[in-house]
Amino acid sequence: MEQEKYNDLKLGERGAIISIIAYICLSILKLVIGYISDSDALEADGLNNTTDIIASIAVLIGLKISQRPPDKNHRYGHRKSETIASMVASFIMAAVGLEVLIEAGTSIFQGTKESPDIMAAYVGVFSSLVMYFVYLYNKKLALKINSKAVMAAAKDNISDAWVSIGTAIGILGSQLNMPWLDSITAIVVGLLICKTAWDIFREASLELSDGFDEDKIHLYNNVIKELDGVKGVKEIKGRNYGNNEVIDVVILVNSTLGIKEAHDIATYVEKIMMDDHGVYDVHVHVEPS
Repeated sequence: MEQEKYNDLKLGERGAIISIIAYICLSILKLVIGYISDSDALEADGLNNTTDIIASIAVLIGLKISQRPPDKNHRYGHRKSETIASMVASFIMAAVGLEVLIEAGTSIFQGTKESPDIMAAYVGVFSSLVMYFVYLYNKKLALKINSKAVMAAAKDNISDAWVSIGTAIGILGSQLNMPWLDSITAIVVGLLICKTAWDIFREASLELSDGFDEDKIHLYNNVIKELDGVKGVKEIKGRNYGNNEVIDVVILVNSTLGIKEAHDIATYVEKIMMDDHGVYDVHVHVEPS
């Protein structure tokens, strides 16, 4: 099972690499065409893709470090490295989002903006199609290897596809004697960058502070209570190490049982949680009912 986990992490690198290549090509294309066509929206979209490069690199680095086995300073392994990298990426994304907002706002107040060239809209549509296909690939890969990181990358891919569509719409609208619409679209893109940064930060901080899904805790509690030999659940806690869930549970068993019988029940609880519910590791403490 452990080897399979490491193989999945290795396979997950492929999705991150494809995202990085796509983002590098598209960001260069958007920034160059955005500058030539004088489109704030396309340039903002290009800057958005530069933050996506950083985020994808963070995922790639995290996946690589997470593959390291436990050592004397990391007895639980290195699975949280990916989460730390995501948090760093969120700070960088927020800084770029604020820069986009400031530049777009300044352009509106200056009032000298002209309609960008229609070529910028074509680039937006093309970029949207590219990112949609990258999204389909990463989503399929994430489901195959059950990777939260790759699925998060896929969600970022589809959000970028929608941003590019919005960019194209804003540029096309600016052709109708509304040049300010291009800058308004840039502001929307900036807000989307900031929102994505906040979402990544919130999820990463929850995991690093050992937060855990309450619904899953409730589900696992009910499952364990129904197992043969378990008289009740005194306490249950959960935490994440990268994509792996670790559960700590205190179960109550019949006080007349011997040590071996109680141990067998604990082992059964571990087996059910790991085999049927995909929990990576289960720590079971037994107390008399």
